[in-house]
Amino acid sequence: MRLRLTDFRTELPPLVHLALPLIAGELGWVSMSLVDTIMLGHLPHSALAMSSAALAQVLFNTLCFGVGGVLLGLDTLISQAFGAKDLPQANRWLLHGLVMAVALSALLIGIFALTPTLLLHLPVDRDILNGAVPAMQGLNYGTLPLLLYFTLRRYLQAAHHGRPIAFALISANLVNAAADWFLIFGHHWRIAAHTLAIPAFGVTGSSWATSFARLYLMLVLLVAVWRADRNHHYGLLLSLRQKAFRRIEFQHLRRLFLLGAPAGASIFVEIAIFALVTSLIATFGRLPLAGHEVALQCASTTFMVPFAISAATSVRVGHAIGRIRTGSATLANAIAAGWSGIAVGAAFMLCASVLLLSIPARIAHLFTPNPAVIAAAVPLLLIAAGFQFFDGLQITATGALRGAGNTTAPFLTQLVSYWFIGMPLGIYLGFHQKLGAVGLWLGLLIALTCGAAALCFFWYKTTRSLDARIHTDTVTHLY
Repeated sequence: MRLRLTDFRTELPPLVHLALPLIAGELGWVSMSLVDTIMLGHLPHSALAMSSAALAQVLFNTLCFGVGGVLLGLDTLISQAFGAKDLPQANRWLLHGLVMAVALSALLIGIFALTPTLLLHLPVDRDILNGAVPAMQGLNYGTLPLLLYFTLRRYLQAAHHGRPIAFALISANLVNAAADWFLIFGHHWRIAAHTLAIPAFGVTGSSWATSFARLYLMLVLLVAVWRADRNHHYGLLLSLRQKAFRRIEFQHLRRLFLLGAPAGASIFVEIAIFALVTSLIATFGRLPLAGHEVALQCASTTFMVPFAISAATSVRVGHAIGRIRTGSATLANAIAAGWSGIAVGAAFMLCASVLLLSIPARIAHLFTPNPAVIAAAVPLLLIAAGFQFFDGLQITATGALRGAGNTTAPFLTQLVSYWFIGMPLGIYLGFHQKLGAVGLWLGLLIALTCGAAALCFFWYKTTRSLDARIHTDTVTHLY
């Protein structure tokens, strides 16, 4: 189907309007990790503290975001329900999402309870592991609040309530920063004739602060959903009083799992690569791992912008498909929503690439004054600059596909790109060609380039078949 320039002009304003608060929120999310790293980077043994935190965070995030990624299926289900103005169905999906979040949290908490035994068998500096193990346990306290936050967020952004999400994440940074200051560093206060001493908990204290901030996030979004329901009359609280509404149906949970599992697997495949790279770099010693942590934090920060645009793109595509079923939108609206999100995400990442190329040493110095860590981070920041554009393409194309209900293509693409192409090449360059951390990061660059090309192609193919699929779904919905 041939698109007109007016289709994009029509779609860009609502896409940007939805994406901006989500971007602010995602930057708020990643800045919590940035603050943790910066504070740890100013401890006396900064390389060791940053290395322990890096290992704990990446392993926790791999499992938590991978398993919790099942909840991304709610992006499709709730946004299409709101697009079709089927509020009872949107509310039902929220309820089943919360049940799924509790079940997944129980699974994750059990897995994380076993990690100390598993971690201590890694061929990594024992001092790094001694800091990473209690940090993992500290992060585990925030598992349930984190997954409940994921679910509540899907509902709010599908209803175009991005500001409460941004407020929650930005204000959570103040909570996290205050808790970091209180728990990471030791404090002594003179009160009357007595001295109150607070010990320095270091990396473990940082993980406790993160879990506390995630509990705060969940509570703020719970209040935001209540306010949205009260102000916009979605009927959520009214429905909760009805016994029939509270009944949990297996077919709903099954549909959510079947749609969300590939999305979660896709996230797991991507994050697991970074976890494996982190673990492999840990075998090179503290300095390479600390430099890797600096570069990874920078790449994660820039990634949050197209990640938020991806979420907005998913909602806009889902809304358009839902409106097509009611006759208030056309196929061109859905296609334009997808390509607009991809273009905006890629454009931002080009700008990020220029920044990383221009001042890598100054950026690294923001994290730590340690010149050895800065020297280890700079080459990795330059490689990160090389894959920014492709990272923006692949994540926004994934959002467009998810909005259309296609969660399988991103999973298969990332599985092949990361694990069958990028990782083997990274290991070859890092270990056999003696390039170390640089070689492993070059593998990431190759993987992201392949994934971006494939996912844009899959979105193009999806737009060609979308008309027939929407017609079939409409007939099914009517009967």
